[in-house]
Amino acid sequence: MNLKKHLSLLFILIIVAALAACSNTSASEKIYNHLEKAVELEAQFEKQQDAIVKLEKKEQKIYSKIIDLSMDEFDKIKDLSKKALKSIEKRAEKIELEKESIHSSKEEFIKIKDLVDQLENKNAKETAEKMYSVMQKRYDAYDKLYEAYSKSLEMETKLYKMLQKKDLKQESLTKHIKKLNTSYEKVIDANKKFNSRTAEYNELKEQFYKQADIKVEYEDNASSGDKNTK
Repeated sequence: MNLKKHLSLLFILIIVAALAACSNTSASEKIYNHLEKAVELEAQFEKQQDAIVKLEKKEQKIYSKIIDLSMDEFDKIKDLSKKALKSIEKRAEKIELEKESIHSSKEEFIKIKDLVDQLENKNAKETAEKMYSVMQKRYDAYDKLYEAYSKSLEMETKLYKMLQKKDLKQESLTKHIKKLNTSYEKVIDANKKFNSRTAEYNELKEQFYKQADIKVEYEDNASSGDKNTK
């Protein structure tokens, strides 16, 4: 008996069996796997959220100290402004990591598109189609939130650079602060839309799992993407 040939044949049979098992996986199970993988890829997003909030609070304290100082204490204003700029740089880095996490999640999520058409359960299919549409809107909402937030960071950077100029005119400072406040309002609005889409998506996903008879356990700390602003 040719043992080598027998082992090779056995190896081929194992591969065929494995491929058959994969092909027998239902569309709903494949969708589930992609959805949960997308959640895992957003873990970095969750991680950055806590760090970003801490940095925001730190900058709020610095800003409060600055506005309590007079121009006679310009050196202190300058030093505090530099600290704020370093904090903003860290926040900008974390925002980029957050964006990468969301975009990785999106790349995984869109893999369910063709699988949705393969669903046999009519109700589950309709819910999956709505879920896909809402999630795409959620990703779009995040991109707008990222854009608004990044713009605010740029304006904050400009503010603290302005505060390091001894000949800064009150009129120029007031004008910039008004623009910055308007920018914050856009961030808040974009954040609300993102959170709304997130909540809507989570409801549809839970509904889909029930209709597709997929047993899962839910946690209360679902991703919301909340951002605190000054």
